[in-house]
Amino acid sequence: MTVMATLPAVRGALKADAPLAPLVWFKAGGAAQWLFEPKDADDLSDFLAMLDPAMPVMALGLGSNLIVRDGGVPGVVVRLGKPFAKVESLDATTLVCGGGASGILVSSTARDAGIAGLEFLRSIPGTVGGFVRMNGGAYGRETADILVECEVVLRSGEQVTLLNRDLHYSYRHSNMVDGAVVVSATFRGEPGEPAAIQAEMDRIATAREESQPLRSKTGGSTFKNPDGHKAWALVDEAGCRGLALGGAQVSEKHTNFLLNTGDATSADIEALGEEVRRRVKQKSGVELEWEIQRVGMFADGANRDAVELAK
Repeated sequence: MTVMATLPAVRGALKADAPLAPLVWFKAGGAAQWLFEPKDADDLSDFLAMLDPAMPVMALGLGSNLIVRDGGVPGVVVRLGKPFAKVESLDATTLVCGGGASGILVSSTARDAGIAGLEFLRSIPGTVGGFVRMNGGAYGRETADILVECEVVLRSGEQVTLLNRDLHYSYRHSNMVDGAVVVSATFRGEPGEPAAIQAEMDRIATAREESQPLRSKTGGSTFKNPDGHKAWALVDEAGCRGLALGGAQVSEKHTNFLLNTGDATSADIEALGEEVRRRVKQKSGVELEWEIQRVGMFADGANRDAVELAK
């Protein structure tokens, strides 16, 4: 019996030993043991229901907030493709968004429908599934402010609806269970004029362009802002601006961004982040928490501190 034969049949695409580096913003890291792109929510549900419960499952969005370790990711990585990238108006203030839809698509659709309050999603390089799981936010707004409910496929294959209150949102965190995949979400804004909404989206885009290294191989904001502090300022004060390790470097433009300058391994990037955390702790006494998700195994096969789910 082949290895493929031990996995449930699918209607979507299922690939073994699939490289993940091309799918993440850092362009580094190992392969997924299995990469599954379901055809629809029922395909995902049926697959997970039949999959060995011991097999790990991880959801992958645009890979913008993620370090995939060099040893790869064991189990199944679920990537929501085009079937999950649709955004539709439900009423004058509400959108239903597929879990694979980008922030730009959601905010643009909201603009066209005259729905204000979702402009901040324009600035987050991720998907709806990631926003919902991580309470993604920027420019004074976060997912908790706009989410009505979400449709989720649990690791068991069960499809459930979770309300905003069920997720117990806090800063960049929800209590979404491991192995669950967000397949759609309902967002609610408020009535607005498309021209004014576009103006706000343009303001956000300009501010982001001026302050962040958008054209680099990066992973977005590296560390959470501690209470009463800005992570970038603590990193700067600790003398880490431009600090390099192997092919990884702290951005000189925005010190809460790590860069792959060309040939960095994921080990370089993660080790640099840990060195920044050490120096900040030594300088200010503040212990920075990773905002970037780190998943998979190290090149030596170890699974130290591995996180099972990502944006």
